[in-house]
Amino acid sequence: MKYFVFYIAVFWCTTFTFAQNDTIAESIKIKIPNTSLFHRDIVIEEVEIPLVTKTDSITELDPLINIKLDHWDTAVYNPYRNTLVQFPLQIEFTDSTFSSPVSHKKVITSRYGWRRGRPHQGIDIDLVTGDSVVSVLDGVVRFASYSGGHGKTVVVRHYNGLETTYAHLSHIAVKANDTITKGGYLGKGGNTGNSRGSHLHFVASFKGEYIHPEYLFDFSESNTIRAQELWVTREWAHARFHNSKRVSKVNVLTSKEAALASLKKEKKVYVVKKGDTLYGISRRNNLSISKICNTNAIKKSSPLKIGQKLVLEL
Repeated sequence: MKYFVFYIAVFWCTTFTFAQNDTIAESIKIKIPNTSLFHRDIVIEEVEIPLVTKTDSITELDPLINIKLDHWDTAVYNPYRNTLVQFPLQIEFTDSTFSSPVSHKKVITSRYGWRRGRPHQGIDIDLVTGDSVVSVLDGVVRFASYSGGHGKTVVVRHYNGLETTYAHLSHIAVKANDTITKGGYLGKGGNTGNSRGSHLHFVASFKGEYIHPEYLFDFSESNTIRAQELWVTREWAHARFHNSKRVSKVNVLTSKEAALASLKKEKKVYVVKKGDTLYGISRRNNLSISKICNTNAIKKSSPLKIGQKLVLEL
């Protein structure tokens, strides 16, 4: 009988508490009868129970849910292969700094751009095999496996949609779907895949479009992100507009209007044909030979090869 009275009291108190307040509270208070072994008097004790609302739990999980909704594939290096992207691209950051992917001073041995007749779609950072490699920003590991020429590779998707790749590793310490923090350990640097020496091949991409990493990140000791809002044009998403041996002059576009205005100064790629000369190409495109040579890092005396690609700044 004593326990029956107890449960009736708990039910009545709980119902009464909610009936008094139609709004969602942060906690509920219930009164529980408590009896003593030595006294028959019933003592009413009030207990407060905190509530976790449904909204709170969803908000906490939103970042993880959102970045996995779009082309989340843990078995493919680039799941956006057949996706068309509209330029200019908008990328937003909540951080003002990033974590250096290596703990020592960053020495870039090869930059984003055209290299040996092929696009080099990332930057190479010098390291010794076994050096720790960490994530530049918070995110979730989307890919952690061997990937052809990249060797042992980790791809992290960050909460703004940007993906960063860490290639040629000697050891992978994470697995797909792992949540990673800024500066979180990913593995050890190495020389796996198509590599001529131990280094970190670092790639930045957005919805499958490669982006010049130095347009987004300042790889000096400051480790700063160029801007909280960046707009990326094709100039910064195609390696053919840059030379892997030269530092590209970065002019950050922080609005859509600025990005569209920059398109007025167009660049195009010219494929050398039989009988072409620098003089003839310069005349047909109203460009000086010096400008063509400077843009493509060649000399006026350099012989042209059929099929060679030249970037022309119009």
